[in-house]
Order: sequence, then C-alpha cells, then structure tokens
Amino acid sequence: MPKPYDTIIIGAGIAGCCTAYTLQQKGQKVLLLDRSGVAASGGSGAAGAFVSPKIGKGSPLQTLTNEAFHFAKDFYLKNFPKYFHQTGVIRIPKDVEDAGKFSTYEAFNDSKYRWVNQEELKTFGIKNSEDSFMFEEAGVCDAPEMCAAILEQVPHAQCDVKSLSFEDGLWRVGEYSSKNIVLATGYQNDLFDMRYMGVKGTWGSRGDYESALELDVSMHKSISVSANVNGIIKIGATHVKSKEPCMVCDGEPLKGLFETASQMVDTSDFVLKETFCGMRSGSKDYFPLVGLVIDVPFMLENYPTITRGAKPPLKHIDNLFVCNGLGGRGFVFAPLMAKILAEHIVEGKEVDARVNPDRLFLKWCRKSPELNNLR
Repeated sequence: MPKPYDTIIIGAGIAGCCTAYTLQQKGQKVLLLDRSGVAASGGSGAAGAFVSPKIGKGSPLQTLTNEAFHFAKDFYLKNFPKYFHQTGVIRIPKDVEDAGKFSTYEAFNDSKYRWVNQEELKTFGIKNSEDSFMFEEAGVCDAPEMCAAILEQVPHAQCDVKSLSFEDGLWRVGEYSSKNIVLATGYQNDLFDMRYMGVKGTWGSRGDYESALELDVSMHKSISVSANVNGIIKIGATHVKSKEPCMVCDGEPLKGLFETASQMVDTSDFVLKETFCGMRSGSKDYFPLVGLVIDVPFMLENYPTITRGAKPPLKHIDNLFVCNGLGGRGFVFAPLMAKILAEHIVEGKEVDARVNPDRLFLKWCRKSPELNNLR
C-alpha cells in the first residue's frame, strides 16, 4: 500500500478546491477526488461567482458573509488574481419599495461603498434603476477556471466515490487511504446519514454572452450581470427550487434571466456562447456547514430519548469532516470556510459555532417527521 494521505477531500467544487489548497498550504499531504474529469462541473461551474458583500440590517448571516467577503477578496487577489476581476459590483434595488429600504442598510455596510444615483448609473449603461450601492472592491471570478487553477496546485484524481470504509485508523477510498476525509460533495450527501444538516439543492443557471457592450462594472438586481471581461458578459441567478428543475426550465434555462437582464442593460448584440446549469447546496439556516460529522445511527440507538428533548454528549465519526452548504455565495464563503476547517484539522482550533453542523442536530432530533416512530 502507498503511504496514506493526511486528508482526502471528496468534491472539487470551490469548497473542496479551497479546502485542499489551504490544507496543503499548512503542510498536509492531500488528495482531491471528484467524479468528473472537469473541474467544477456542478454548482460551482454554473456559478456567476460574484464576490461581494451582503446588504441588510446587520443579521448574523450578513455579518458572517461580509467577514467571508473580505477574506475571499484578499485570498483571490493574493493567490489567483488572474481569475478574479475586481470590477466593482453595484447592488441595485429590485423596485421602488426595495429602494426605500436601502437607507436603513447604510449603518450596516461595513464594507467600502458609495451611493450611485440614477444619472451615474446611466453613464455605466444601466437603465431602469433606483439609486444604488457601489462596492468598488467587489468583483467576479471565472468560476470553472478558478477551480481548475486551484486544481493545478494540488494532487487530484477522477474517482466516483460510492462508499468509504474505516480500518486500522485509516479511511479507505478505493485504492487510496488517508487519516482524514472531508466531504465537499454539494447537495448529494448519501455516503453517511447527514440528514440533520438539511442540505438541499437550488438550481442555478448562467449564460456567457459574447458582446461588444462597454460594461465596466458588474451588477446585481434580482439577477446578476457581470462586467464585460474579455468580450464576455455573464448573466446568472440561483433561482429554481424544484426537484425537476429542467422540467421547470422547459429547455430554456436562460429565457427569464435574459429578459430581466435586457431591462437592466442593452443586450441587443448579445450572442450566447455557452450555458451552465448546476445545483447549489444550502443548509436549513443558510449558514455554511463546516466541521465533524455526527454519528447519527449511534446517537439514535444509544440515546432514544434524544427525540424527546434529551441532550446527551454528541458522538462524532472519527476524522470525518464536512465543508458544505455554501449556497449561492460559494465563491464568497469557500476560502474562509477552508481556513476554519484547516485550522481545526491541523491545529486543533475550535470550529466557529456559527458554521459548526452540531448546531442543527438536537433540533432535528426533536422536530424531524422522519423520527416520529422513535418518539
């Protein structure tokens, strides 16, 4: 048997790529596995990959998102500047009613910003818009290209992982073995019982359009429209919550998005170059999921009263970790979540309670209809 890896990461979306890269930077011998031979062919590949702050009234999720934004911006600029375009992002109110809320958001804009009035918006080529926020440090990543660039820095292999086993203190994954496993598998979580995390997929679509339009800034209204980078403008959104998203789209995933974009900018010369679709994974409470995986069968068998409110000590599966649930802001969250997980694995640093999946377990045990027969 070859020498085992320190950590094997399963899933080469932006979460898995950043985790592998960060662990390697901390001196670990890592291997990144993905069932596809093409990097980021799922939700990450279809992402618009905007890296921008979240606006609002200072919710805990906004606070975490903006911490992640500042970390991600610096991470991409330092390590992969070729694939992060700091175009600035204009956050445009959806309608007049939404515009009235923007003044209340100002106190919670802890990222550098300025107001952009309707006249200045017109100079950018943006129409039918209310006064907006401009975040000049924000930008957009080249999604598959960014993942591919990270993959070039870490050992990786194509492998469709169907099962894992734990023997003599090591995880076995086909011909490979490692001390640790990180599951960065997106909305598909069938290797272990992880129902308590509540990971669900939301279908996202993106179209890359060839255009000569001089659009120097990216924007988000109800959808995202990127700046013109090398003759390509991206239109995208995370927008379909359906088990059969392709049926909902009826073969035209970009139809509604393009119509909305046409109300924002001049799309008259847009020529569709390529369409990307994929499922983005989110958690029940919209916070990422980073940390150890609980041994659900053990907990339910040994502590049956847990479904009625008991709070026994949690038992985790040895050296099995998750980095998931990044939702539609995967390229914002991934670098910081990778840092949190890597520091936990390598240095033993406690995982930030805001993203630790343990937060969801006891409530799931008490509330889930799946466990009614145990109550």
